[in-house]
Amino acid sequence: MKAALLSANGGPELLQYGDTPDPVAKAGEVVVDIHAASVNAADYKVRAGAYSKLTFPYILGRDFSGIVSAVGEGADLKVGDAVYGVTDQGIEGAYAEKIAIKSALVAKKPAKMSHLEAAAMALTSLTAIWALEDTAALKKGETILIQGGAGGVAGYAIQLAKYIGAHVITTASPNNHDYVRSLGADRVIDYHTEDFAKTVSGCDVVFDTVGGDVRPGCYTVLKSGGRLVWIAGAREGFKPPRDDVQTLRPLVSRDRAHLERNNVLYEAGAVWPPTILKFKLSDAAEAHRVAESRHLQGKLVFDIR
Repeated sequence: MKAALLSANGGPELLQYGDTPDPVAKAGEVVVDIHAASVNAADYKVRAGAYSKLTFPYILGRDFSGIVSAVGEGADLKVGDAVYGVTDQGIEGAYAEKIAIKSALVAKKPAKMSHLEAAAMALTSLTAIWALEDTAALKKGETILIQGGAGGVAGYAIQLAKYIGAHVITTASPNNHDYVRSLGADRVIDYHTEDFAKTVSGCDVVFDTVGGDVRPGCYTVLKSGGRLVWIAGAREGFKPPRDDVQTLRPLVSRDRAHLERNNVLYEAGAVWPPTILKFKLSDAAEAHRVAESRHLQGKLVFDIR
């Protein structure tokens, strides 16, 4: 099969399009012929060497959509099923034409959802659902600040928060204001010209998808008893300045249940796919350059078949 192969830790140029052996389904696994796979911020961090030591050549990629082409013993899917999913934590391999994965980690794709859309929604939906429903337990009538609203996870979170019935505030650059409003944001802050920490207050929940120097202000805007949920780390050495609020990190376990929850929300019209920028798998290096600029609206997705 063809894949985008990472030859060593380093820059995007180390992603080369080439051949690698086809995967085989073990017990409880399926092989999926991948039609689309998405690019996440974690991908270029792994490429650069930020996480665990890799064995090269290495295949990046965590979420995908495609068609089951082989079924291992005990797997509860069948050949021909259209599915989408997210690889288990610590395991990747979606930048390829095929992937072997535990059947319990994939869900059947809604018929009206394209493979590109499913790949774009897989990890973003799972992360946002874990963050807002399971971790923050966001309730109707509460106020939430979502940092970096134009991103994939944050954009989904805006839609989900609005569906729950929360008042949604988000930060975005001016060229993304109309986009995040279309997702359901009630108030949009231009982070270039407005300090959210000085103009926002009384939040029940903050969902921080940006991290770094943004984190201190997230505590400032919370009311006593509020919840800060984060998926992007603060600067090194940072310690929460308040003990009257909760600091929570979502578990984001991979499972079918959360993907099926996304299906329910999608079918209800509560959430919809983000803006998608398509790339060929052979152009993985350029895709990483775009993703790493961190100015992408929505999701970058490889159109593989």
